[in-house]
Amino acid sequence: MAAPLTPEQVLDYLAEVDYPADKDALVSAAERAGAPDEVLRSLRAIPPVDYRSRAEVVRSVRVDPAPRRPSGLAAEQARTDAPPRVAEHMRTPREDRA
Repeated sequence: MAAPLTPEQVLDYLAEVDYPADKDALVSAAERAGAPDEVLRSLRAIPPVDYRSRAEVVRSVRVDPAPRRPSGLAAEQARTDAPPRVAEHMRTPREDRA
């Protein structure tokens, strides 16, 4: 399994984009910039709307907000209950698991 994308990896290939830009323009720009298949697949999966900024693109592309966390920690954080509005990657796993 490939490592999850980071926002920086996606945005590196969109440096030449003038906003607003639609999905097709983003994919075309990434192709011209030599983006790897993983980045192109992620861009092709975003909704077909006009994006007004790089921030809007990052919010639409599926990326890992904490790319260097170990997979075991990620799984534990996914299982951990948390108060509302606490992102999964910011949850503190319980220490009392047997």
